[in-house]
Amino acid sequence: MFRFHKTLDVITLFHRPGVPASQRVLSLLKQASATASAHVTEDQASDHEHQNIAQRSEFELNVTEDPPTSDQLRSIFEYLGPQRAGDLVKGARDQADAMRKLKESADNFTRPVTVDWDNGKAVVGDSESEILKLLRVHPEQP
Repeated sequence: MFRFHKTLDVITLFHRPGVPASQRVLSLLKQASATASAHVTEDQASDHEHQNIAQRSEFELNVTEDPPTSDQLRSIFEYLGPQRAGDLVKGARDQADAMRKLKESADNFTRPVTVDWDNGKAVVGDSESEILKLLRVHPEQP
C-alpha cells in the first residue's frame, strides 16, 4: 500500500546577512526548524502530547538574499494588507508605489521578512513573538 506524505510547508526568509535583525530571525527560524525535525523523529510510542501543543510540524526553510518577485510581493501584500507598503518597501505610499520602488532598486525592500506561503502569513522585522505565532501549529483542514 502506498502512503502519500504531505509536502512540507515552505517558510521563506528574505534575508540580509549584514543586518543584525535579519541574523536574529535566521537563528530563530533555524532553531524552530531543528526543533520541528526533532519532534518528527521522537519515539511514536511515547506520549509527547504536552510538548507538541505549540510546536509546528516540520517545514522547509528557504533563505534568500534576493528581493521577492512581483508575484511574491503581491502575495505578501495580501497577507499583510496594503497599508503596510511603507514597512515592506522603503518610502512606498501604496502597493503600486512599492512595486515601482522595488523595480528601481532591490535595496528598497526591507529585510528581514518572514513568509509562510502555505498558510498566508508574513512578518516584517524581527519580532520574535510574531514570528513564533507564524510558526505555530495550524489545525489540519477537514
